[in-house]
Amino acid sequence: MFAEASSRMANALLAPTFVEPAELVAALRARGQAALRPAAVAALARASPAELDALRPSWDGLPPDAYLRDGGRYRRRRHACYVLDGNDLRPVPHRAHWQPVEYNALHGGIERRFEPVEPQVAASRAWAGLLVGFGTLFGEVAGPRPWFIEAHPFRIDTTDGIGRPTPEGAHRDGVDFVVVILVAREGVKGGETRVFDAAGPAGQRFTLTEPWTALLLDDARVIHETTPIQPAQPDGHRDTLVLTYRRGAFQGPEEALLVA
Repeated sequence: MFAEASSRMANALLAPTFVEPAELVAALRARGQAALRPAAVAALARASPAELDALRPSWDGLPPDAYLRDGGRYRRRRHACYVLDGNDLRPVPHRAHWQPVEYNALHGGIERRFEPVEPQVAASRAWAGLLVGFGTLFGEVAGPRPWFIEAHPFRIDTTDGIGRPTPEGAHRDGVDFVVVILVAREGVKGGETRVFDAAGPAGQRFTLTEPWTALLLDDARVIHETTPIQPAQPDGHRDTLVLTYRRGAFQGPEEALLVA
């Protein structure tokens, strides 16, 4: 019965408007956002759907996020950082995740040290393919450059009734480009994604439901959020991989000292 109800609910959700791969660069330049079908994501990563799916079990082992300031226990995550220069993807020593309060009023201004991505994931051809594929694409949009990449595997669950994918609310991340990839959505309702023009009232809303669907965002031009999830059946959760691409350097507290 739960499965039937979940299926009916999924069918009623508003789907994103997908962009064809040949139109992707133009769409990002024109609108600052684009949604890709799973097949297009796999092609961009030069990986098979089976290779991408082989990454999914690692989300079961994500440790709890110990930094939630709203007192919640609904988020699990890991973190990894890379520099991409051309096709050369280089992992950097594990480091803290930091954002200024201007971009994250809830968790900004503090160094958050999460457990690193598991070695078998980091060594996966599909994992590297995702990081390089999106970085190459963003080089076509904004010009080739070294990208400072942060990778965040997230699980939001409904153990306590409600899980908040974006507890900070509608926000920008302080980077150049953001990729939000849905990895799994099981036994939940809600979780609607909303994207707004940073300079005006225009916006759209939709719900990502199919694994390996991706939302690409020009962080300077749009603001985004995802509404809370609630349980539709026991053990409900929503898994995502969030990738951020920034030119020049990683965000860090030294930048705040320079501004001050």
